[in-house]
Amino acid sequence: MKFLHAADIHLDSPLCGLSAYPDAPAERLRTATRSAFVRLIDTALAEQVDFLVIAGDLYDGGWKDFNTGLFFVRQMGRLQQAGIPVYLLHGNHDADSDMTSRLVLPENVHVFSSRKAQTFRIDALCVALHGHSFRTRETLDNLLPGYPDAVAGWLNIGVLHTALEGYSAHARYAPCSLAELQARGYQYWALGHVHEQQLWELPDCTIAFPGNLQGRHVRETGARGALLVHAEEDRITRVQPLELDVLRWAVLDVDLAAAEDFEQAVRLVGQALRQLLDSLPEEHPAAVRVRLQGATAIHATLLARQSQLRQEVIAQAVALDADRLWIEKVQLATTPLSSPAQADADWQDTLLELDRLVQAAAQDPDWLKKRAEVVQQALGKVPNEVLQFAPELEALRQDTATALPDWLAQSARLLQARLQQDGGQG
Repeated sequence: MKFLHAADIHLDSPLCGLSAYPDAPAERLRTATRSAFVRLIDTALAEQVDFLVIAGDLYDGGWKDFNTGLFFVRQMGRLQQAGIPVYLLHGNHDADSDMTSRLVLPENVHVFSSRKAQTFRIDALCVALHGHSFRTRETLDNLLPGYPDAVAGWLNIGVLHTALEGYSAHARYAPCSLAELQARGYQYWALGHVHEQQLWELPDCTIAFPGNLQGRHVRETGARGALLVHAEEDRITRVQPLELDVLRWAVLDVDLAAAEDFEQAVRLVGQALRQLLDSLPEEHPAAVRVRLQGATAIHATLLARQSQLRQEVIAQAVALDADRLWIEKVQLATTPLSSPAQADADWQDTLLELDRLVQAAAQDPDWLKKRAEVVQQALGKVPNEVLQFAPELEALRQDTATALPDWLAQSARLLQARLQQDGGQG
């Protein structure tokens, strides 16, 4: 016997941080979560699994229209025609209170109750699935005490949307511990909510997060997918990770310490992008955040030419493969080489004072509000064709108050670099 365990699909959720850039592959980004879900259904059919478990957050809150629900029903219909049942649990994003509209689902889709824990039995396989859907998004109580006892002699699968303990990056919905899960006596726990894949193979109990099906922003890098679980009678024999995402996120660190001029720095970025591209599956595009690092003699030059630098990095990606490499952002984190001027105490004090002034300004809301109004007026006069090639300016115009402290810090770094390059003179 084998089944698929998936979670955190977030159908039709936008991919964050991409749409503001004119070179973004809009159609591919818009449909990424759907395409990954189609791959999940294709896999279920190809593997002829006995059933599919979805452990919460199928949706991303209420639908904008019925197309999201119609898409899901259509995919469930494919499984129904193949005789594959689906066991669906609602998590915080698709809790009963958040879904303002619903469609009647095909008969092969079984939704766990949000009133109390519910058990679905598959008599032919001697499998019992136990689950409790979220009624409200803010489900902060431990739901485990309400789960039923294991069915003796059967394979018992617990389905739960939970943060477990120790996952501070995720809201603490339905918190519980590994020991509490193991104590229920189930052979497998199909969990959801944590977007990173995790697997614990404990004595007589396997506990797993499959991770989300498709990465949605740069904090969700690497392969994403689901788990193919194999079992014999009442024992789990193998848990097989599957890569089902259709677009991958990556953070690429490039050391520019060896760069002697701007052009060489660009070439080093191109070489790093080539290595990244070679490491990806052939069919996968990648949204890449490039982070430039290292102590380099051209630090001031890079700061002064940041807008051009982004376009040069994009050009390197386009030359390699315009359909598979997209630059989400270029972050400059290089530092200047040490110089004799830095050893001078007075010179160091000057730089420290500049840092202090910038930090003080960034923490003064009245000052920031006044400066934000001035910046807004100035940016309103910038031609659109300029903004098109300077996404950083467009981001500043859209949310000046939030972006202004970063711009202050960046300006201070540029000034420091210029002063250090000049040896502290003038």
